[in-house]
Amino acid sequence: MTTEEIRGWFAGRLPEGLFEELADVIVDREEITVIGHIGAPAVADGAGDAERRASVEGRIAEFRERTRPDRMVVAREAERRFDRKVSWGVECGGVRAMFTTVAAPVMTRLRQSERQVLDLLVEAGVARSRSDALGWCVRLVRQHSDEWLTELRESLEHVRKVRDKGPGAAAG
Repeated sequence: MTTEEIRGWFAGRLPEGLFEELADVIVDREEITVIGHIGAPAVADGAGDAERRASVEGRIAEFRERTRPDRMVVAREAERRFDRKVSWGVECGGVRAMFTTVAAPVMTRLRQSERQVLDLLVEAGVARSRSDALGWCVRLVRQHSDEWLTELRESLEHVRKVRDKGPGAAAG
């Protein structure tokens, strides 16, 4: 199934009023991440940044606990249907908070010069292990090349749509 179809399934399956709006559904081979908007709490006009931040954190914590049973029912159903784990998050008051995420192992082959980069990050205390160091590198690339990665993602989605229209697509 495409990301679009999975997003549509969640839009129809989520309990009414769970989120103000379904913000994002992100899909890969192991995981489906569902993120929704929830309303920011009301604070006094003169409230400072610390009070606003604390009120958003409190709203997110309250939402997480209150909605856990409903979210888990949907997650179990989706995990059976799509054969992927489901992770949850919210956006509230300009803050995106993830409740659960999957840390999937990824095997890779690295040349000595590449391993030395990871080892340097470990020795310098930037990362606890080579695995941590590799994750750190991926996050750094994502942070500094977000626009390019977005363009690449959109191009791949176009390729998938064209491929699905091609010869033999209906026979699969």
